[in-house]
Amino acid sequence: MAVLTHFECTKCGEHISAAEPQTVCPKDGGSLYARYDLEPYRGLASRDSLKGRAASMWRYSDVLPQVEPVTLGEGFTPMIRSRHNPNLFIKDEGLNPTGSFKARGLCAGVTMCKAYGIKKIAIPSAGNAASALAAYCAAGGLEAHIFMPKDVPIANRVECQQYGAHVTFVDGLISDCAKMVNERKQAEGWFDISSLKEPFRVEGKKTMGYEVAEQLDWKLPDAIFYPTGGGVGLIGMWKAFEEMQYLGWIGSERPKMIAVQAAGCAPIPKAWDEHKPTSEFWNDAHTIAAGLRVPKAYADYIILNILRDSKGTAVTATDAEMLQAVSSLASKEGIFASPEGAATLVAYDKLIASGFLKSSDRVVLFNTGSGLKYIDVIDGKR
Repeated sequence: MAVLTHFECTKCGEHISAAEPQTVCPKDGGSLYARYDLEPYRGLASRDSLKGRAASMWRYSDVLPQVEPVTLGEGFTPMIRSRHNPNLFIKDEGLNPTGSFKARGLCAGVTMCKAYGIKKIAIPSAGNAASALAAYCAAGGLEAHIFMPKDVPIANRVECQQYGAHVTFVDGLISDCAKMVNERKQAEGWFDISSLKEPFRVEGKKTMGYEVAEQLDWKLPDAIFYPTGGGVGLIGMWKAFEEMQYLGWIGSERPKMIAVQAAGCAPIPKAWDEHKPTSEFWNDAHTIAAGLRVPKAYADYIILNILRDSKGTAVTATDAEMLQAVSSLASKEGIFASPEGAATLVAYDKLIASGFLKSSDRVVLFNTGSGLKYIDVIDGKR
């Protein structure tokens, strides 16, 4: 089992002790990566050792912090081959606890907060991260302080309240929620677990990269389509590929990473098209896909670097296109996807039509949440 040795700043490369909880780099505010001593296992740790392990993200415990997890059975979600395209796979994260991929990151984040002795955690959320934090705090005996827009899907509001979280509804966007957390966290004694403002949500999300490799028999796909709000999952998978190559589990090949955002809130595609290293705040953000209503990702510089390094791209989907794709995935594949997840199908069709990808390319679409979380939204748009 690899030992957590330090945190590394993704901007300046500064090494910071992991003995105490950390948020961002004190020098430049860069997001931190958890780093492990993988050298003893390089070329020696066999990926075959995974066989027979628990079907959860903790089957990869050798490359996660060595602490007792606060777990609800998250991870190792199915990789479903399309019934209409043998080269298309759908990774269904809607089957995680609390119905979304957020379970992975918040499981790891809450686990480490408990290990560090933190009692109170705060988060700004567009919906699903709030539900996941509330659930894992309930399981771990910690306080969850949640700030989310008042127009989140009903399911998120009900979940958070039932899990016993302290919830504040904000007349605004996730950026307004983040501002409120930042203004109050020091006085209230909250640990801020916002996306990319602490190092362990990435660690939970990186397990998606390990699963993609393992479930495709250790041959990475030609492209991965990922709904990108804060971008933690995309960043986590890229980190996983780096670790797996170091261990000798995969080679230097990488999939094209495709960031998918809503047309009504598309800071990453705009920055990509303009060849900029960071994005600008997206004014008047609007979309039915709550998880994509993120006007500016904190670690946008990492996302854009990954798109460049992978020879990927960024694509948008309108709300109407997402709703049509929700129906298509449900009626043709039997998968009731969230609008965010359905946006990846929209993007896939666009890139096939443009010639960026070929129909023979092996591709993974991430459905990041269950459509059941959006019953009120989808029903209201009929």
